[in-house]
Amino acid sequence: MSILVYIEHAEGKVKKTSLEAVSFAHALSAKTGEGNVIAVALGSVESSELASVGKAGASKVLHSADERLNAGVIQAHASAVAQAFASVGAKTLVLAKSSLGDAVAARLAIKLHAGLVSNVVELPTLGSTYVVKRSIYTGKAFAETTLTTENKILAVKKNAVDLKEDGALAAVEAFSVSIPDSDFASKIVSSERATGEVLLPEADIVVSGGRGMKGPENWGMIEDLAKTLGAATGCSKPVSDIGWRPHHEHVGQTGVKVAPSLYIAVGISGAIQHLAGVNSSKCIVVINKDPEAPFFKAADYGIVGDAFEVLPKLTQALKAEL
Repeated sequence: MSILVYIEHAEGKVKKTSLEAVSFAHALSAKTGEGNVIAVALGSVESSELASVGKAGASKVLHSADERLNAGVIQAHASAVAQAFASVGAKTLVLAKSSLGDAVAARLAIKLHAGLVSNVVELPTLGSTYVVKRSIYTGKAFAETTLTTENKILAVKKNAVDLKEDGALAAVEAFSVSIPDSDFASKIVSSERATGEVLLPEADIVVSGGRGMKGPENWGMIEDLAKTLGAATGCSKPVSDIGWRPHHEHVGQTGVKVAPSLYIAVGISGAIQHLAGVNSSKCIVVINKDPEAPFFKAADYGIVGDAFEVLPKLTQALKAEL
């Protein structure tokens, strides 16, 4: 019996969130004695990239290279993963919480007659049942959910677990799946990806700007700091609403929710809608000239000062150190 991990990839690379899911499964396997961790990958991706999943804790990767799976059609992915689950005799499926992962997990819960817990933040407490801690209310609170089903699905929240990187390369095996044409009845005819060197959903560091930047012509300071840190850029909702920045950079409750290791907010007051999208960040740094800005109450570190003076000095100091 093994633990199966559904991994996602984009542009030829396995996503960091999926590697975190593999590391979570490896730790869970050590705790439960459920055997090896086996990953399943769907669509076109190089075997050498899949082998590197072993460093995160997988012993083997099952790879179905069917090109029809490249588009991420949800029902087809669910059918393929269900077949892999049965093939390895798994009782537990682990995956990263993501837009694709959420949709696939919901369908797999039906197919596998499995209990599903999303937003998992730590290993379950074991006993006659699984008691799983999960994040709720956009990270403001936690809940403990009891799983009593034989089959279990755990969707791990981004940055909730440490990434294991010292494992050996995994064996990659071709995996043949039988997927009915009806699973491809829905077709993705086009998709638009956010642009930028580092994309918000995958970023480990995010630098965001608000109306305190005074205009789009000043965004070079945000971008320069972000480039220095290897970070993604974001913005508050008012900034995207007035057209200073594209809407895909809007961070908040109604925009992109992020959970980076470091979130730097520049000239953002800290409205509750914005905080709801960033409060899962491991460390929050706020730069604002208003000492009464609400964001300071949520910050781990704060700089009271004019962004137009602070940012150039901060960026210069970082360039000298990095």
